[in-house]
Amino acid sequence: MPDAGSSRTPDVILPQQARTLAGLFRERVARSPERIAYRQFNAQRQTWEDSTWAEMGAAVARWQTALQGEGLVSGDRVAVMLRNCREWVMLDQAALGLGLVVVPLYTDDRPENVAYILQNAGARVLLIGDCEHWQRLQTVRDQLGFLVRILSVEVIDDASDPRLRHIDAWLPAAAPALLAQDADDEALATIVYTSGTTGRPKGVMLSHKNILWNAYAAQQKVDVYPDDLFLSFLPLSHTFERTVGYYLPMMCGSTIAYNRSIPELGEDLLHIRPTILISVPRIFERVYNKIQAGLAEKSPVARKLFKSAVEVGWRRFEYRQGRGARDAAMAAWPVLNKLVASKVIGKLGGRMRFAVCGGAPLPPAIARLFIGLGLPIVQGYGLTETSPVISGNSLNDNLPASVGTPLIDVGVKVGSGDELLTRGPGVMLGYWDNPAATAAMIDTDGWLHTGDRVRIDEQGHIFITGRLKEILVLANGEKVPPADMEMAIAMDPWFEQVMVVGDGRPFLSALVVFSVERWPLEAERLGVDSGLDEALHDERVCAAVLERVAARIREFPGYAQIRRVACYMEPWTIDAGLITPTLKLRRERILEHCRADVERLYAGH
Repeated sequence: MPDAGSSRTPDVILPQQARTLAGLFRERVARSPERIAYRQFNAQRQTWEDSTWAEMGAAVARWQTALQGEGLVSGDRVAVMLRNCREWVMLDQAALGLGLVVVPLYTDDRPENVAYILQNAGARVLLIGDCEHWQRLQTVRDQLGFLVRILSVEVIDDASDPRLRHIDAWLPAAAPALLAQDADDEALATIVYTSGTTGRPKGVMLSHKNILWNAYAAQQKVDVYPDDLFLSFLPLSHTFERTVGYYLPMMCGSTIAYNRSIPELGEDLLHIRPTILISVPRIFERVYNKIQAGLAEKSPVARKLFKSAVEVGWRRFEYRQGRGARDAAMAAWPVLNKLVASKVIGKLGGRMRFAVCGGAPLPPAIARLFIGLGLPIVQGYGLTETSPVISGNSLNDNLPASVGTPLIDVGVKVGSGDELLTRGPGVMLGYWDNPAATAAMIDTDGWLHTGDRVRIDEQGHIFITGRLKEILVLANGEKVPPADMEMAIAMDPWFEQVMVVGDGRPFLSALVVFSVERWPLEAERLGVDSGLDEALHDERVCAAVLERVAARIREFPGYAQIRRVACYMEPWTIDAGLITPTLKLRRERILEHCRADVERLYAGH
């Protein structure tokens, strides 16, 4: 149903009308040929350029003709290792229309991981972006002999590999009509490899029906219109962005603008002025930390005014949700909005109707701040293995502490150990060439075991309470889920990354990576040399860090307290194998990387 008070008219393509993801694209081209489909920055011309649906259809037809020239047959796999851009969509839609299977790759994944995925999937064609991507592959080049073609979006000056071609030289000048095979909607559409915090990644097999249904069910939670404008910055290799930030806007006829880069996200928000943003908590955490750091430098009056704006805005939100009473303080909102809230929201473009947040829990304080300032954030939850959305909040039933209620046709129940089990149209076909892993994930009754611990209230809202496997057991037997503590500590603008340790130890410690922006200022305040790694071991630094950490986790149980810390300036990176492409901590690898420091923290205990 349209949002209350909205005069907009939806233009949603139903799954049964599309049948396949290629059919969805073809139907959108037919319905909205002259509407703007994509907006992308041209670095050479230093300008933003628009592409209509008709132009995208003609481009995809050219890609299809070129792919047919490579001798590919239905079911063959093609891979894409590219930043979000129109060419990503062109390859994806061209391949899907020919019955090919698309394998997305993270551009910043480790080369050996990329080689394993390509080999495991049996990919025959690979699309990359530029020289940087090509250079990353050189260390594993001898492992990629099975590829018949490597394509690049930018010109790469390297004649040593005859398979490498620039797309302009590979694509024909023109092509026949756009193709979209009348494939079975249950047919395999994509293999998405989970980054995995341990072991080799597994290939999640998703069908056309899985993803089409998920996009359709997700848009029933929040209305999306043809005049909506998305700003896409999460990698399309992430199923959350691919389903909700790519196929869903196509289903609804909206426009997508591609962010130039994460460092330029702030500028792009101001220029593009999106109406909808698909994000992960880390983006909001960074903005929140900047706001808090800025407030610390303002006068007590300014801080009080900001706090009042958030509090009054939050009360208005709770009242509109039917969870609170109207009070006299709300009368101050027009003034507070003008002086405070509108200025913050203005930095996000000033037109945002709502933001969808998923991928990890959003800290309550951050949700409260942005919602209080007038930006509705609706949280959702899911897994790659469920295409990915399982549940979500809606604008009219938004309980920020929860991840919402299940999508239509999704069944959920609480299993052993409070684990969330789910089944429905979005559940994967299985893991590629890995029946044992499939059987471990989906039981004989069709219930997929998420690995997440939950509680579900009487209205059906799902609350994530922890992970089954991410539990630290202290030497005294106390069990501590570290994720919530890490999330709380990371809200401090001092820290960029945090990992709590203590499994089998007598107490908890924390490994913290300092914010590059904040460290010089804090080092000066503490009277230590910001340029020396030795400064991170200074007693004054460690004492100050412990004090800040303690302030962040004072609400946690007494046994869940941090006794010692190790500090770092160098961040944990994907290249070093310490975090996954989706920014999850590889706990065992970080422990090994920091083993000497961990042993020092527990020396004598």
